[in-house]
Amino acid sequence: MTIKNLEFVFRPKSVALIGASDRPSSIGAVLANNLYLGGFDGPIMPVNPSHRFVRGVWTYPDVANLPVTPDLAVIATPPDAVPGIIAELGARGTKAAVVITAGFGETAQTHGRELQQAMLDAARPHTLRIVGPNCLGVLIPGIGLNASFAHLNPLAGQLAFVTQSGAIVTSILDWAQSRGIGFSHLVSLGDMADVDFADLLDYLANERETRAILLYVEAITNARKFMSAARAAARMKPVIIVKAGRHAEGARAAASHTGALAGSDAVYDAAFRRAGMLRVYTLEELFDAAETLAMGCRPRGERLAILTNGGGVGVLAADAVIDEGARLAELAPETLANLDRVLPPTWSHGNPVDIVGDATGSRYADALEVLANDRDIDAILVLNCPTAVASSTDAAQAVIRTATAKPKLPLLTSWVGDGSAAEVRHLFARHRIPSYDTPEQAVRAFMHLVNYRRNQETLMETPPSVPEEFTTDTARAQRVIRQALGESRDWLTEPEAKEVLAAYGVPIVSTEWARTPGEAASVAARIGGTVVLKIVSPDISHKSDVGGVARDLDGPAAVQEMAVTMQERVRWARPEARLTGFSVQPMVRRPQAFELIIGVTEDPQFGPTILFGQGGTAVEVLKDQALALPPLNMRLAHEVMSRTRIHSLLQGYRDLPPANLEAIALTLIKVAQLVIDIPELMELDINPLLADQYGVIALDARMRVGEATGPAGQRLAIRPYPKELEEEIPLGDGRTLLLRPIRPEDEPSLQATFSKLTPEEVRLRFFISMKTLSHVAAVRFTQIDYDREMGLILTESGIPGKTEIYGVANIIADTENERAEYAIIVRHDMTAMGLGIFLMKRIIDYARQRGIREIFGDVLQENRQMRKLCGILGFREAAVADEPGMIRVTLNLEPGAV
Repeated sequence: MTIKNLEFVFRPKSVALIGASDRPSSIGAVLANNLYLGGFDGPIMPVNPSHRFVRGVWTYPDVANLPVTPDLAVIATPPDAVPGIIAELGARGTKAAVVITAGFGETAQTHGRELQQAMLDAARPHTLRIVGPNCLGVLIPGIGLNASFAHLNPLAGQLAFVTQSGAIVTSILDWAQSRGIGFSHLVSLGDMADVDFADLLDYLANERETRAILLYVEAITNARKFMSAARAAARMKPVIIVKAGRHAEGARAAASHTGALAGSDAVYDAAFRRAGMLRVYTLEELFDAAETLAMGCRPRGERLAILTNGGGVGVLAADAVIDEGARLAELAPETLANLDRVLPPTWSHGNPVDIVGDATGSRYADALEVLANDRDIDAILVLNCPTAVASSTDAAQAVIRTATAKPKLPLLTSWVGDGSAAEVRHLFARHRIPSYDTPEQAVRAFMHLVNYRRNQETLMETPPSVPEEFTTDTARAQRVIRQALGESRDWLTEPEAKEVLAAYGVPIVSTEWARTPGEAASVAARIGGTVVLKIVSPDISHKSDVGGVARDLDGPAAVQEMAVTMQERVRWARPEARLTGFSVQPMVRRPQAFELIIGVTEDPQFGPTILFGQGGTAVEVLKDQALALPPLNMRLAHEVMSRTRIHSLLQGYRDLPPANLEAIALTLIKVAQLVIDIPELMELDINPLLADQYGVIALDARMRVGEATGPAGQRLAIRPYPKELEEEIPLGDGRTLLLRPIRPEDEPSLQATFSKLTPEEVRLRFFISMKTLSHVAAVRFTQIDYDREMGLILTESGIPGKTEIYGVANIIADTENERAEYAIIVRHDMTAMGLGIFLMKRIIDYARQRGIREIFGDVLQENRQMRKLCGILGFREAAVADEPGMIRVTLNLEPGAV
């Protein structure tokens, strides 16, 4: 389930409290008190066989005796009673329950887990949704619903807060109360037996009353479901997340560099970044970010001006700006001249704008007015230190007057100190101006806004096409892996690992295997020139640690001598290790190359992750790496590269030319494709991957494999490009087109196709006149979640984004995957070739295969061609209420439907 019946949790018309009580300080009494005092406009029905009245209200002995069927039940009974109560409620028609009771799956006891399963089994036949168990409850201030045992009633507002921890809810209520900040929803999810973060993200993304979503996360239960919901929600409104448990003890030991470097929190960070959410690291930051968003501050960019009456706090703020990665705004000459006119000669004449300790309210207002008119300033931070010669309150009131006159001015404040400063912060809160205890807090809050803006720009950025086409030989890679698994080996030899990489177009150094020192000498003679010799052992992860790598060996004799020496070294250093042979490869000399690492490891929650960073033998000491979730495109590949320190070096410095960044990014894409195609791949190190101006080459590789538990794509947190839907389509004129799913890189081609449509085609398809397809609209069609929607295009073979598109058909499914809306368009120069009906049949086949029960679309009544096509395919027509001239066509896809 996803958002099905969640409206009964968040917009109920009636509530039953099962386990209501008058016993002081009991959970049942607190729940009853909160429900009755919250202002809910609907019947609240207490249920308890031991009470005749609760808070003076007639109490019912059981669910069967309730006078009406409650939309929502709040349950605070002993755990053993809960499954039976859920079954009774479901039979009566109740569609949602909040289970406050603990003692289920959160315990280590088998009985608790069995009770939780029994509860879910009782709910399932009735599609009754359950929040909890083991939760604080649900608060919806806008309708006066306080179905919780929280100690305060929150104000109504536009922030939604969702958490696994009930204690966090009570903390944020305290914080919000003092600042006058309200909420649209406060939800404690508890054990998430049914309703989870993904469900709430899907629901709240479409809630008009919710402007931003705050999450406190301890663990994610279904990574793919979460990523789909998070990516969709983050495109619609800010999603801010704090993740607890960043430094979990006892992380698993890993045999590869990648496994050792890719901690679980780093994977969570990569996932949050990929979804476009804003991650913060403390509750204080979460509160600050929430306050900043609640006040509606939206800077244009990352250039900050600082206005202060104290030089010291101004310098502290400027340092924080640099430390956080923002920029101090460069004041325009006109701004400097205007400030000279309104400020005393001793002002700082730069940014921070220090207006001196005796600054009055009018001086603040004059300076703020000048800064507000500078287009090179994206936001202004106003600071104040208390002095005996000027009133801090007067300064605040001057700032408020200026902000009121300029409501779109991105403004943050920090009045330092307690006493009058605390009163001023309340004054700012009443006027919806974000205010912080310290300058550093204010700068950090500004960076929350900057990072959110960057995330949104990244989400909407069109990825460039790959610089070159590459082919994959999946069968060749699988043969190598199956042979190793058939021999009960989970680590491939270096030559085997390189063969798998070569099958995916990764440039490698040709490597041969030798069983003995003599065979190694023969291989070296065949290769010629200087070579590199390495041991091959299934028990030794890092060969150089035991002296198992030798470079610049010249001639067979030197190779044989070194091989014998290596055997002795291994026997001494690792007597238990098996030495199965040696690998021999030509010595590669690329003196200006950088040593990089590209790796793969499998996270228990999010599946395979890709690692990129600085490589070499000191990789685990340097720890310069970043993670990304597959699949990747060129934009995502460059983004993960940009999050490492070595990225700035790769762009060239002094007399060292820049490395070929496109070749590195393409290698990341190839490795991601390997992960997508090969379910047996568990772990991979390419280290070092040499990169210079000429390209890349893998000098060494390690690969761990294991038996697959299902298709490779199923283990990914983000559904990859469904290559299985590709199909070559011969046309009657001798040409062949390619039917395939749309990709984000196709945006330029889609816009080019739109430009070739006639005005009438545009009106019939989009119901309005448009001369161009905007970037935002094109992104909506091309950057799709293959788990929730599908777009099929008719194009030519070649690099996406560089081939023409002749037709498009797409469907968007609801969150329950029951109904989907379709759309289709074929270029007029390609009509009368049967492409329209072909595209429709393929998108219908796809919807049926996905288990979608019905597809529908809205068609203008005058669009006879589309209506005729739908009639041939069995669609039924009906008028659309309140939309004259519009027809809704519907096709039932259920088995046996006529």
